[in-house]
Amino acid sequence: MHPEIEYELMKNQASELRKAAAEHRRVREAERANKSERRSVFGKLRFS
Repeated sequence: MHPEIEYELMKNQASELRKAAAEHRRVREAERANKSERRSVFGKLRFS
């Protein structure tokens, strides 16, 4: 294969991996925020 084509394919793949990683981080942060909200609600109920 031509080196230019290989280079473009690698760039494209790296870009897709970065996008997937960013999306994964957003999902994990949202899950973490939901868990901490639930914990605080249960904590309030338990200590009231």
